[in-house]
Order: sequence, then C-alpha cells, then structure tokens
Amino acid sequence: MRGRSVRSLTTVEDVRQAARRRLPRMVFDFIDGGAEDETTVRANREGFADLALKPAVLSGARTRDLSTTVAGQRLSLPVLLSPAGLLRLAHREGELGAARAAARAGTVFTLSTGSSYTIEEVAAAADGPTWFQLYLWRDRAVVSDLVERARVSGYGALVLTVDVPVVGQRERDLRNGMTLPPRPTPRNVLDVLRRPDWLRGYLGGPALTFANFTDIGRGDSATALGAFVNREMTDPAQSWDDLAWLREQWRGPLLIKGIVSGADARHAVDLGVDGVIVSNHGGRQLDGMVGAIGALAEVVDAVGGDADVVLDGGVRRGTDVAKALAIGARAVMVGRPYVYGLGAGGGTGALRVLDILRDELDRCLALMGCGGVGDLDRSHLATPVGARS
Repeated sequence: MRGRSVRSLTTVEDVRQAARRRLPRMVFDFIDGGAEDETTVRANREGFADLALKPAVLSGARTRDLSTTVAGQRLSLPVLLSPAGLLRLAHREGELGAARAAARAGTVFTLSTGSSYTIEEVAAAADGPTWFQLYLWRDRAVVSDLVERARVSGYGALVLTVDVPVVGQRERDLRNGMTLPPRPTPRNVLDVLRRPDWLRGYLGGPALTFANFTDIGRGDSATALGAFVNREMTDPAQSWDDLAWLREQWRGPLLIKGIVSGADARHAVDLGVDGVIVSNHGGRQLDGMVGAIGALAEVVDAVGGDADVVLDGGVRRGTDVAKALAIGARAVMVGRPYVYGLGAGGGTGALRVLDILRDELDRCLALMGCGGVGDLDRSHLATPVGARS
C-alpha cells in the first residue's frame, strides 16, 4: 500500500485490514493470532468495553497535554512501541522503520531480542529513544552479552519479559504451516504469489533471521538458529534470583514485562525494578487468563507509586489509552497495531497508527473535560475498579 494511501486510513482497524490485504495469510495470522482458542486475545479487548468513561462538562482546556514520563523518559504521548520479533516479516524496513516512526512521534521504540536487524543496526538508524527487551536465557553469558551490547549502543532501558517459560501453542501458525523463516509449501505458495509487493520486499531485503545471534555457531541455517533461540530463551526454572542478578548487571532503568498480579508486581519492585508492564503477551502465551486491563488496578494498587506501571495488551483506540491512564497506568504499550502499520506501509504505516491514537486520545480528553493525561483518575470511570481513587 502506498504511503499516501496509508496516511488516509482513519482507524487502527482500517490499518489492520490494509495489512491483511497486503500480507500472505500465514504472515498476517502470525501477527494477528494468539494461543489456542484465543480467549486471552479477546479478553484484552473485551476488558476495555466493560469500562465506561464518565466525563465532566464545562471544565476542559483549549489544548490538551498528552505528554508523560515513564522510567525517567519523557514522551510526547503515553503510547510506547512494545517489543515484537522478526518485524521484517511485516515489511522490509522492519525494526528500522518502527524505530524511526517512534522517534517522529516522540515516543520509545522497544527492540525485541528476536529482532531481524541487530541491536547495533537499530541503534544507528534510530534518532529517538530506544529500549531493549530480553528474556532470562538459560545461559547467563548470553544475557550478559546482550546487556553489554545494549549498553554500548545507547539503549536507555531494559525490558525483561518473564511470561515465556515455554512458548505458547499458536494454532493459527500450525494450521498455516508457518515456519521461521517462511518456507513455501503447496498450501501457502499461491497465497504468497498473490502478494507481489510483500514478496518483492521479502526477497529484496537481507535474509530473515534472528540477527542478534547469527554468530553463535549453532548451525549455519536460519532454521537451526531459530530452533536454538526458541529452546534457549525459554526456561521453566527461571526465578526471582535471576531478576536480582540482572538488576546487578544493569544499573539503568529496568522494567519487568508480563506481570498480572499485585503480589508479583510488589516483589519485582522490592527487587529494584523501575517499571512494571502489565501484560499477558498479547494473548500469545497462556490462553484463558485475565485480560491485561482487568489486571491493571490490582497491580497499580500493589505498586503504590513506587514504580511506573504500563499497560500492554488490547489497546486499539485513544479511549482505551484514557481508560488505562484513569486506572493508574503512566502509559500504554502497543504491539500488533504498529506491526499492522508496518504490514500496510512500512514505517509510514507505523507512524500513521501512532498519529491515529494521538488524535483519538486528544479528542477523548476534550470530550472528557480534561486538560491533559495527568488529569485522568478513577473518578473518570463509571465502573468501580480497585481500591485507589
């Protein structure tokens, strides 16, 4: 889809549908799908529908302040880009386009450990703040190496993902025969050929692989490397001791992602994290669990202002952002929305998603009678949530 057409899209759902048209089904479903019956994916969205906003009249401001601060980083709007792996599947620009879009929007791009461009390549291309996401790998030497590379490259914070002790069962991928990297099969080859723009970009760019690990010597094929990454980044035996160890390795801002309980959030803060990201991995891990917005109040109440809380999961509208902030989040993260944007039109598409959310949030605040995101609190919700006001 051409850049001018992407800029004409009105909603995140419009962008999603544009991505669906441009991408092969196996790629779109890899981005769009979740684990098993996808009940957690639905819970993330339905949780927002269960919350009703309660505006005040004759109390607004001519302009609204959308800026916020998370883990010491000032943002022009309270929407960050969540880590997502192998973004070159969506578009040739991949992580490079997403990082540039975040910079233009005045927010943070979080690079996934499983990126298709290296830590160093993304740092060189980005002209805005970047954070780096990692897992508690089985081999601490791997973690130490990644942390050092992120530090040298100037990443401003670490985001530790803790909800992948094993990889969830993503059944759309199994049905579609989706592999990493994608391989043509009788089932999907015709569908791929019907998407010539995507195919040209895929074949015309660098080989799709886990770029941060190409020198580990675990096999000379992308398939062998992918098997290594999937095996080593998961560890059912990971523990709070691993978090304490990582806190010692990285002295900058540290956020923990994948928390849905107040007790876990409190423990993480007591171990020294600077931010808690309430997330269920976008419904891609454990199916049938609580929606992210449904877990937010408990976490905010348990943290009690001792760390910044961010909501990740199900955000598709500016009103969703407002509801999360009213409960007590400092900001939200979005994953699928900006990847839809990449799929629809590269970095231009990702930026369009952020512009849509900015416009919707600003309009929501005006209609709510708020002068800025800092005015939002639980009094702006008709549905009681949690204990704090």
